[in-house]
Amino acid sequence: MTPKPITQNTLYYGDNLPIMREYLSDESVDLIYLDPPFNSNRSYNVLFKEEGGTENEAQIAAFDDTWHWNAGTERAYHELIQNSPTRVVVMLGALRDFIGANQMMAYLVMMAARLVELHRVLKPTGSLYLHCDPTASHYLKIVLDTIFGPQNFRNEIIWKRQSAHSGARKWGDVHDVLLFYSKSDYVWNSISQAYDVSYLETKYRNHDDRGNYRLSDLTGAGTSGDANSSREWRGYSPAALGRHWAVPREILDSIVEPQNVAQLNTQEKLDLLDQHGYIYWTPRGKKGGKGFPQYKKYIGEGVPVQDTIVDIPPINSQAQERLGYPTQKPLALLERIIQASSNEGDLVLDPFCGCGTAVAAAQKLKRRWIGIDITHLSISLMKYRLKDMFNLDEKKDYLVVGEPQDLSDAQQLAHDDRYQFQWWALSLVQAKPLGGEGGREGKKGSDKGVDGAINFIGDGGKLQQLLIQVKSGHVNSGMIRDLCGVIDREGAAIGAFISLDPPSRDMVTEAVSAGYFRSETWQKDYPRIQIMTVEDLLGGKTLEMPPSAYGTFKKAEKVKKKDDATQMKLGDE
Repeated sequence: MTPKPITQNTLYYGDNLPIMREYLSDESVDLIYLDPPFNSNRSYNVLFKEEGGTENEAQIAAFDDTWHWNAGTERAYHELIQNSPTRVVVMLGALRDFIGANQMMAYLVMMAARLVELHRVLKPTGSLYLHCDPTASHYLKIVLDTIFGPQNFRNEIIWKRQSAHSGARKWGDVHDVLLFYSKSDYVWNSISQAYDVSYLETKYRNHDDRGNYRLSDLTGAGTSGDANSSREWRGYSPAALGRHWAVPREILDSIVEPQNVAQLNTQEKLDLLDQHGYIYWTPRGKKGGKGFPQYKKYIGEGVPVQDTIVDIPPINSQAQERLGYPTQKPLALLERIIQASSNEGDLVLDPFCGCGTAVAAAQKLKRRWIGIDITHLSISLMKYRLKDMFNLDEKKDYLVVGEPQDLSDAQQLAHDDRYQFQWWALSLVQAKPLGGEGGREGKKGSDKGVDGAINFIGDGGKLQQLLIQVKSGHVNSGMIRDLCGVIDREGAAIGAFISLDPPSRDMVTEAVSAGYFRSETWQKDYPRIQIMTVEDLLGGKTLEMPPSAYGTFKKAEKVKKKDDATQMKLGDE
């Protein structure tokens, strides 16, 4: 069944593969950026260890996103073999014979399935950028060549993601790889970077009424198949030197309409350049000597973007835009990609959107967008980010699909994955999950009785905390007493107990018995222990506490007024 057209910017919670199949139509997306989870710090050898071997679980437990060769991977592999084009089947079979049934192959199978779908949804004029690291980029390029066609490979882009450091018996690892592919005749907008000041001072030393310029050769190496390109002009013959005339097209297009330029021969083009003052005649050349005329190249808007990006720093601990998400990419990097490969009103898709940098960049640049992620933590962070940066509200300005909408949905989520339920429940009160940055480590480690926290400024400017426990199973009064103990132990001001099931009378009594937290600043008492059911929170009930800067992570910077992007619906042009 053909998916219905998406008419509004949308965040989807869930596995991107079934979501793309269910919701995204063929050839409906203009630009795709994906930064799939992959841990470049993992041992290269571990990635190639056979899944049936005796592996060290402690070593692989730290990063839950790493793929494994298991029953699900085997099913995905056979589905690809049965349903994919012959070239994809042959490629996957060859890779499995070469690599084996290990984590790397599992990763490539899962990526191949998604790249097949991404190719389906991409418009003929669309482009795809796959962000990865050197550990797997060479294999991913083979997969992309097979699915998109090697003729549609455009660039391997290198982004310097961290400062120089010494490698352990090797060259320092400081870069990521972006593989840029198109589908056919793709959108491309020239992007320029500012010139280095020292470069301008050294190279552009000449000056006339137009400004500073440098001298550039008007010929190119070798003779050309076009006879006019090697023919003599004003007494100068490039063919005698084994060269040909190389006329800069960008200047001609600024002088004459592009369609008219095509009607001129090489000598007429050179005459036109001279007529408009773009040719420099050396003293010898002006008098009929042997000095060749040169082209006056003026300072333009900047240097065209190159395939090595060194001017966009990574998100480090001091970066203003840092939100605390482990794999956050700089907004400037995504802005450059989106500006180069899409136009205003185009649709941008990020199927592994994490903390939503691609979505934020698309919104800022007046593109339409779709974001997909498999964790409620990411969906929550994106909602906060869209609110903080653009003052966008869920439902009114964009849709969120896949999150629980009622108690029955919440019960199903708790049954399916209690950690996802926990992260989703914390998002209802805009609390930060505890147990490691990004909430990743909490799944394996001890949370010491605390699942989340909200910070606020107490009396005298002192930092205070509201600590939260989330329970998806049976609850009793002993849990409230335990929470009281946690609040005392951690020196917190307030505790909140979020429960899927309604509290018993004894639980309410225990909570009331805990007394109140007094805020002299706000001249108000707040219940020290508060019980909230998921049904309460879905109904709009909120925690009682002093005002705080809500946010799962650090608050995103608001886009300045001059950069504010007007919200666009997916049907707008």
